[in-house]
Amino acid sequence: MKATATSRYVRMAPRKARLVADMIRGRKAGDAQGILTLSPRKAAHDVEKLMRSALANLMNKDDSGSVDINEAKVIEIRVDEGPTLKRWRPRAMGRATRINKRTSHMTITVESAE
Repeated sequence: MKATATSRYVRMAPRKARLVADMIRGRKAGDAQGILTLSPRKAAHDVEKLMRSALANLMNKDDSGSVDINEAKVIEIRVDEGPTLKRWRPRAMGRATRINKRTSHMTITVESAE
């Protein structure tokens, strides 16, 4: 049985969030949560929340209650680029440069070990 969770418009550059996603791809949920808890990266907090949501969705989908969330496996985690917020920063001699504040769309799919 599979369950999915999606988080959209996360104020995190996709390039930075993909580094965290690569650490947990293909791992068991218990191991992945341990990695995310101990990771110093800011994106780890957002991915951990998303992972908890996916595991809760998996538990709600299962009617028998026989799902062990520690044995569930992360089969897919995807970090896509969302819309970019464009801001301006003043520079020398009356000029301005553009600052891109990037957003991410994150999707995680977990599967129970049956």
